[in-house]
Amino acid sequence: MVQAKSWILAKHFDGFPKDSDFKLKVEELPAPKNGEVLLEAVFLSVDPYMRPFSKLYMKEGDVMIGTQVAKVIQSQNSAFPVGSHVVSSCGWRTHALSDGKDLTLLMADWPKDVPMSLAVGAIGMPGLTALYGVEAVLQAKKGETLLVNAAAGAVGTVVGQIAKIKGCKVVGSAGSDAKVAYLKELGFDEAFNYKTVSSLEEALKKAAPEGYDCFFENVGGQFSTFALQQMKEFGRIAVCGGISTYHDAAYQTGPYPLTTINWKQVKIEGFMQSRWQSDHPQGLKKLMGWYKEGKLKCREHVTKGFENMPAAFMGMLQGENIGKAVITV
Repeated sequence: MVQAKSWILAKHFDGFPKDSDFKLKVEELPAPKNGEVLLEAVFLSVDPYMRPFSKLYMKEGDVMIGTQVAKVIQSQNSAFPVGSHVVSSCGWRTHALSDGKDLTLLMADWPKDVPMSLAVGAIGMPGLTALYGVEAVLQAKKGETLLVNAAAGAVGTVVGQIAKIKGCKVVGSAGSDAKVAYLKELGFDEAFNYKTVSSLEEALKKAAPEGYDCFFENVGGQFSTFALQQMKEFGRIAVCGGISTYHDAAYQTGPYPLTTINWKQVKIEGFMQSRWQSDHPQGLKKLMGWYKEGKLKCREHVTKGFENMPAAFMGMLQGENIGKAVITV
């Protein structure tokens, strides 16, 4: 028997999450049955999508959704031997039983000098999201100008670096001077603090007077309105998220700038990385290759202690992290 802890959604979020919305549960897990494995969390992830997904796909009393890198500590499944590491979608748990269907073995040739935590970051779901958004949705090309907001987050930092690899001019928006400085370190051509500029419209114009071919959208709200006006004709927008709206009580309604979209012939496409599930192995190898070549740099915001997961989640939603927010058990 193993003592397992999990964080429960005690109450659906009303506006911004608060401590009382979470409850810590402790239970005893039996040894795995035939075909099962017992997992022990090593690194856990908190991501913006958890906020809207909790409303859409969870009920009160469910374990908080999320991914983790876990170690197999007991196994009755030959595909997952003891000591192997997997990426699991079992949520906010210290330990979990699995029949293996929701598990992905860490890449067999994962280098020993590469942190395994990156498997829930730049060489995991956030990295794949950035990759597919830039390559498949935006189809960014050499010489084009790409804009990304929430640029210092887990996805945004990778978006900008991939776009630079593709030969694009890259403009990033972030919420602090420290984040802007980090974007410059990563090679962004232009970056600005949207919280301190006197005019968001003017900041976007100044960063790219010629306009934007591609826009990787993570924020929504007012930013989207101004960015759309700066798109070039036949511009492409990849809608990855809308974090500025996640705590709204009701969905946003119009008016929408349909005339601008029409006249500029702008293409707007929402997407999630799961669309390219079959391409994940190849995508991860590409990301790992760039990392090993030094073309992809990864910064993590690490919180120690499973008991601090709600605080890490709320901190991430408030923009406290630069790069990927990760929890170590």
